[in-house]
Amino acid sequence: MAKPAPLSPLAPAAFPDLPIIDGARFAAVEAGVRYKGRRDVMLALLDPGSVVAGVFTRSATRSAPVLDCQDKIGGEGGEGAAIIVNSGNSNAFTGKNGRDATAAVTGAVAKAVGLPETRVFSSSTGVIGEPLPHDRITAKIDDLVAALSAEGLPDAARAIMTTDTFPKGSSATIETSDGPVNIAGIAKGSGMIAPDMATMLVYIFTDAKIARADLQALVSEINDRTFNCITVDSDTSTSDTLLIGATGRSGVDVTGSTAFADALEGVMLDLAHQVVRDGEGATKFVTISVTGAASDADARQHAMAIANSPLVKTAIAGEDPNWGRIVMAVGKSGAAADRDTLTIRFGDTLVAENGWVSPEYREEDGAAHMKRPEIEIAVDIGLGEGRATVWTCDLTHGYISINADYRS
Repeated sequence: MAKPAPLSPLAPAAFPDLPIIDGARFAAVEAGVRYKGRRDVMLALLDPGSVVAGVFTRSATRSAPVLDCQDKIGGEGGEGAAIIVNSGNSNAFTGKNGRDATAAVTGAVAKAVGLPETRVFSSSTGVIGEPLPHDRITAKIDDLVAALSAEGLPDAARAIMTTDTFPKGSSATIETSDGPVNIAGIAKGSGMIAPDMATMLVYIFTDAKIARADLQALVSEINDRTFNCITVDSDTSTSDTLLIGATGRSGVDVTGSTAFADALEGVMLDLAHQVVRDGEGATKFVTISVTGAASDADARQHAMAIANSPLVKTAIAGEDPNWGRIVMAVGKSGAAADRDTLTIRFGDTLVAENGWVSPEYREEDGAAHMKRPEIEIAVDIGLGEGRATVWTCDLTHGYISINADYRS
């Protein structure tokens, strides 16, 4: 079993109070999939009339549960839905065994809660390439069903953790003329974080009323500005899954609602930031903003090149304001750039401009910014109107230790 890591210094003070989502219940149990002495399987059950949307990893080696979810996600539902998740084993790169294990788990849940198997979604996270001991999960289905509670989402957040040092939750409540609408979400993620369509494992629930197609369009759009803009280590997981269930029980139709879209984006961005704050071994939360690029796509390419550079990330870990590494990352990104139009700032400190260090820059000012727990790096390319913001963390020896010991 992976050795428990100390709590991230960037962790929030406490797990947030999450609102009750009418029409959704949750449970978590200890099944011993890999971990001992902790809950490692969670179940969410949504009432009839609920709709489910989602986005998933684009990895060519994605896991059996991801493939199964992708096959099912387009269904309109009506009967309700269930989501079952285990930690400790990703059920990825497991061939026919993986497909059979997924079917066994989703089939057992379907039978226990009276749903068609097409309405049972599953996720697995943990070690790649080891057969999922699905019998340990199916043996606990009755216990999960018996434990279902509207107040069980915090326990579910803890059950899906692997190398995470803290459970991740976020929520929002929107007041409308027809009454309140609640959103509550949980996530897990710490390493193997470089999303491509989704990220890690994320589950969001709302009592809003909205058609599945509209919900799918909304979550896909917001995802590109939130989870697809974070990176810990440039590695895209085989298991990345984001599912959002809308029960409709509030009776408030949020189709086309800007307030609902903004609230959902706030929850998704908060969860994405928490994943970065729990990056394996992380001691710094880093915001990288790129402006003046030839296009938004170019800006994102530059920003990700900076965020994923081991040289940049280790400089940040060492609190070294080595702005030359920013120049290097921009130059290697493949997006359009011009040395002589480049501007770099650390927070409010102008570091470089016009292809050279700023004459007013003082190393001690850059060093002072690097000592902060939250770092801001701003780069203006000087070629156009394109802009992007991404978030990352530093790269420390802790990352090596956690991953070297992961299977031991």
